[in-house]
Amino acid sequence: MSRIGKQPVKLASGLEAKLEGNKLIIKKGQDVKEIDTKGAVKVNIEGDTISFEPANDTKFAKAMWGTARALANNAIIGLTNGFEKKLEINGVGYRAAVKGKVLELQLGFSHPINYEIPAGITITVEKNVITVKGSDKQQVGQVASEIRSFRKPEPYKGKGVKYVEEHIIRKAGKTAKK
Repeated sequence: MSRIGKQPVKLASGLEAKLEGNKLIIKKGQDVKEIDTKGAVKVNIEGDTISFEPANDTKFAKAMWGTARALANNAIIGLTNGFEKKLEINGVGYRAAVKGKVLELQLGFSHPINYEIPAGITITVEKNVITVKGSDKQQVGQVASEIRSFRKPEPYKGKGVKYVEEHIIRKAGKTAKK
């Protein structure tokens, strides 16, 4: 039994949910999130609650039960509050700026890195902190991961791009001869 799948999901005010075939569609105004249940999960919409149960007794259906519930919950949270990740830039001369739909990063290379901001994502830069916001949890995490991958933090001085809550384990450098 899935402990996550058993819990019903409560719809926030202003959201509407409907089922079309194997897809659960959650809407808020123009924003639409689709969750494909792949026919392995039964979805019951009663008022402002959505409950899930496996369609059959297969291993795949049981695995998708909790997954479908978690995806629906993330879609509801994303449409109401949104998700955000913060990245911090450390290093002399390292900086970032948003120019239109492009994030321009100076990370110690001979050239600036221009990152095209995907649709549905907003990026803001304040001093040395980059904030990535959006309504899709997976997309926000993916964009933050791609920005971090341009210059991962190194263990000696801690220079690079890291998540704000991330702790970098520092290494001791070479010691001088005595």
